[in-house]
Amino acid sequence: MKRIQRLSPRLANQIAAGEVVERPANIVKELVENALDAQSSRIEIDAEQGGVKLLRIRDDGHGINKDDLALALSRHATSKITTLDDLEAVGSLGFRGEALASISSVSRLALTSRTPEAQQAWQVTAEGRDMEAQLAPAAHPAGTTVEVRDLFFNTPARRKFLRTEKTEFSHLEESFKRLALSRYDIGFSLRHNGRVIHQLRPAQRTVDREKRVASLLNPQFMDSAVHIETEAAGLRLQGWVGLPTFSRSQADMQYFFVNGRVVRDKLVAHAIKQAYRDVLYHGRHPAFVLYLWLDAKLVDVNVHPTKHEVRFRDGRLVHDFLFRALHRALAEVRPDAQLPSADANTLQPTPAAAVSGVQAGEFSEQTKLDWRPAATDRPSRHAVAEQLGAYQALAQPLDVTPSSTDAQGYAPPSNQVQVSGSAPPAALPEEGDIPPLGFAIAQLHGIYILAQNQQGMVVVDMHAAHERITYERLKTAMDAQTVASQPLLVPESLALSEREADAAEQYADEFRRLGVELARVAPESIMVRQIPVLLQQANVAQLITDMLAELMEHGRSDRLLAERNVILSTMACHGSVRANRKLSIAEMNALLRDMEATERSGQCNHGRPTWTQLTMHELDKLFLRGR
Repeated sequence: MKRIQRLSPRLANQIAAGEVVERPANIVKELVENALDAQSSRIEIDAEQGGVKLLRIRDDGHGINKDDLALALSRHATSKITTLDDLEAVGSLGFRGEALASISSVSRLALTSRTPEAQQAWQVTAEGRDMEAQLAPAAHPAGTTVEVRDLFFNTPARRKFLRTEKTEFSHLEESFKRLALSRYDIGFSLRHNGRVIHQLRPAQRTVDREKRVASLLNPQFMDSAVHIETEAAGLRLQGWVGLPTFSRSQADMQYFFVNGRVVRDKLVAHAIKQAYRDVLYHGRHPAFVLYLWLDAKLVDVNVHPTKHEVRFRDGRLVHDFLFRALHRALAEVRPDAQLPSADANTLQPTPAAAVSGVQAGEFSEQTKLDWRPAATDRPSRHAVAEQLGAYQALAQPLDVTPSSTDAQGYAPPSNQVQVSGSAPPAALPEEGDIPPLGFAIAQLHGIYILAQNQQGMVVVDMHAAHERITYERLKTAMDAQTVASQPLLVPESLALSEREADAAEQYADEFRRLGVELARVAPESIMVRQIPVLLQQANVAQLITDMLAELMEHGRSDRLLAERNVILSTMACHGSVRANRKLSIAEMNALLRDMEATERSGQCNHGRPTWTQLTMHELDKLFLRGR
């Protein structure tokens, strides 16, 4: 048997490099984080061949002293922490002191730096062989430049795992995006093979920050995003979350930062998933850019070699805070918040020769169409109450089955636009007071409601909209009463692990509050004696085991609530107004008013949009006005 021996510095660094350096993108992350810790205001990144041939990161930070340059390339050398107290409340992005040593062990590295007080810059080089650093004078402004050439030149086996230049650069650019989103007060630039890819100026104002997010991610994201800023229990959350109608097939547009550090945390992902559960279906993923701030002593960032994961001291508090903040933000989105501003089309000046349509005054000589009834034609409040009473029937389960419909309830098109007469709208606004969704003017093919508002035309999917309204009313009614439960005629026995059975005992009160009664009958077995009436057809064994798994990992579970909501969603779908149901103007307007007052009315129970807006500017473009 071989004797125990100490690893050589070179081999130890290469082993560490296996944890820190997987591809050029990892190097960008480590070196840019060092530049951020150095209080830089400008960071420039140059890459060649996806970063494999060359990576150059330059900053204008406080630099490194001459006497510390060689020490910077050795393992466990850092200026970030000195005592255990510093480690328990890390305020910097880097702190382990392994990045430069690991990178230099698998590449040809040159580190050039000058402090603002020094008259001369110095450069230290290392080529990954014997790890001996060479120091020499150099010309360089205040700040630091790190050049990494020929990545994995001395470890061919590692180099074989690198992908194509395009793939490696896509990973590098993604790492750049995360870093640029973490600090808006710093200017960033990225060049690849001499071509400028991103040129970002410091963004101090909110509008400039939104422009940076739009340029790095997708302009459509900011058009469909809700701004969040909330604070409670020593936690502060801010950022943007995409509306459910802007979802992704992959989780590729999700950025979450804890105290400025980008992380991928299971607890955070679970809280966000739960917040979107009621509005996002079919395997879709939400998009978000969120920033969580809390006391550094309440989060441990030293749990993963790449610092991508963190551990919260009170995970349940963080989970509940994130869930409630996002759930409330999505619920409070109303149509008036999603509509473009009345002067949105005038933000960009249009050449005089191209102005036409309403802006050019082409219709100024015509009498404006007033879709509201004249004051003398307005019915009495008693008449309005009768018209609204007709709509109340829509909130009840309907037995409307068109004679010739397909499986989804859609009838063959009649090739006609159904326009109810000149009946007055159900709501009677003051003069000039136009609701966000306006007033109904027609019904198209028994499926869509056409309405006119201040900005232009609104098209509403009446079944989807009424489905959401009915669903929210059913949930409110259920929440207002205690959970109705019934004992099982034959109690169901579940075989679990001892750990799961312990959790069932620990959270017995939580289960009882939700209408489930459990009893432990053996070290690895429990008995289900009672369940909610609404879930009597559910798979009890699967439901309980899923709840126990969530409770053990996250301290809370909404599995029962989710199962209940699935049933209520089905009831709402069957109880909502069906396609090919002709509505009066009063009924259509009542539906629009309910949409404006209902939470999450922008999408139906299945995540589809319920309405869309076409502004006058967009309509002018459709008909080529101004060309």
